[in-house]
Amino acid sequence: MRRKVWVNFILVVMVIFMFGFEEKTVISEEPQAKPEAKEEKVMSVKTETFGQTPDGKQVDLYTLTDPNGLRVRITNYGAILVSMEVPDKKGNLSDITLGFDTFDGYLKEHPYFGPIVGRYANRIGKAKFTLNGVEHKLAANNGENHLHGGIKGFDKAVWKLEDIKAVGNKAYVKLSYRSCDGEEGYPGNLSCTVTYTLTNDNQLKINYQATTDKTTIINLTNHAYWNLAGQGNGDILGHEVMLNADNYTPVDEGLIPTGEIRPVKNSPMDFTMPMTIGSRIDQVSGGYDHNYVLNSGGSLALAAKVYEPNSERVMEIYTTEPGIQFYTGNFLDGSITGKDGKVYKKHYGFCLETQHFPDSPNKPDFPSVVLNPGQKYSTETVHKFYTK
Repeated sequence: MRRKVWVNFILVVMVIFMFGFEEKTVISEEPQAKPEAKEEKVMSVKTETFGQTPDGKQVDLYTLTDPNGLRVRITNYGAILVSMEVPDKKGNLSDITLGFDTFDGYLKEHPYFGPIVGRYANRIGKAKFTLNGVEHKLAANNGENHLHGGIKGFDKAVWKLEDIKAVGNKAYVKLSYRSCDGEEGYPGNLSCTVTYTLTNDNQLKINYQATTDKTTIINLTNHAYWNLAGQGNGDILGHEVMLNADNYTPVDEGLIPTGEIRPVKNSPMDFTMPMTIGSRIDQVSGGYDHNYVLNSGGSLALAAKVYEPNSERVMEIYTTEPGIQFYTGNFLDGSITGKDGKVYKKHYGFCLETQHFPDSPNKPDFPSVVLNPGQKYSTETVHKFYTK
């Protein structure tokens, strides 16, 4: 009897062992699901020939693209921002900067579509300034005043490519230019660089740096004309603008600041709350072309926000500069045909030029624009794009 019990016990154990082994075998032979391969979206860069200057210098075009579809094109001629393609609320891309399809367009006279302007951006009154007791005379290329660096400013120079690369979450192109002592009347050999960086979170960063071997003045900016509805797609009067500035610098008939810093409150200059450009432009003689004194005081902070209601595109601008020039395309008159055969009429684009104040070399109470040997000029401006 006891032996029979042991035999039955052994049989039960064997059955359990066999079934357990079979179950494990079945599990181990099941096909393992492989994770789906995901296409990695990366930043990219491209270089191609854009044209040739009359004196035979090659001009290139650099394209930076991010995974979200944003695409920016820059040329080494004038370090011009040639185009900026940004999606609208439906994901449709449009170029939102005014300019030309071909290099030949930029060789003709135009109102500074997209370049880096310097050595001194904006105006200098009477086309002269005094530095360390020495008077420096400049070209009077805007009536009796000096504008955007003179007759052949940085906007007409062929810049040198220093680097172009896509790495990690950004793509960038770095350009350099050496402005010689005496060029356009400015003292000192000035070595400067500008770096355009596109990030994968829809930001375009512009970094400026410069050094000099002799005391000089400097004020660099980018002079892009924007239309968030798409370049050539009507005027910009319906765009809503917010400027983070409680004050501005009034100007005389030649658009030279008087030296006063005036509050914007209770005037058509007030954009501290979002307002359409066209809502009060008729109250401003000639339209907006004024320097705003930013509340940030020179630290990287929000300077401006622009919203276009049809496309629902938004552009925010951050800068380390103390001022921003708000210009509403007042001198566009339909005489220029731009990209895609679009005619640029009055108010078809606006500029928001981050800067030091106009005529600062002649206004000692304005923030200084003097650069000495051993110092480094360094500023940053960031454009951030999204849709509501």
